[in-house]
Amino acid sequence: MPTSIDVTRRGQTRRALLAASGGVALLGPSLLRAQTQPLHMEVWKSPSCGCCKEWIKHVESRGFRVTVHDVGNTAVRARMKLPMKLGSCHTAVVGRYAVEGHVPAADVLRLVKEAPDAVGLAVPGMPVGSPGMDGPDYGDQRDPFDVLLVAKDGSTRVFNSYR
Repeated sequence: MPTSIDVTRRGQTRRALLAASGGVALLGPSLLRAQTQPLHMEVWKSPSCGCCKEWIKHVESRGFRVTVHDVGNTAVRARMKLPMKLGSCHTAVVGRYAVEGHVPAADVLRLVKEAPDAVGLAVPGMPVGSPGMDGPDYGDQRDPFDVLLVAKDGSTRVFNSYR
């Protein structure tokens, strides 16, 4: 049975932890997420590409803060060492990772969370049904596609599949 001194010390310890953490220690997971800054993403695309604009809306609606450049995705792809054969219509950078093409935002978030030693993710081409290539403009069609994890040697493995 704790003594009143033990209870007081525990209460003081909790208050000290709370003060030292800025109140974060006792916040629930949803409140903690609300306190964090959104991930920043830079996107390079063609100024006239409608599906790129739709993909940007998709990632913004999932909490990303996006800076858009209407030129230069081939140069960024080369700088990030992403093989040209994996190219699509836009290239993004999130932290240290390249994101090529119509990658779902959930996969980008998973990539950042898991932090593998890799170049990034790619959805080569422009598969119908992927974010930005979906909706009524495409007859609500959904073709299967894979999100590829791109290793530093240029090899790939399936990170996620959409069927």
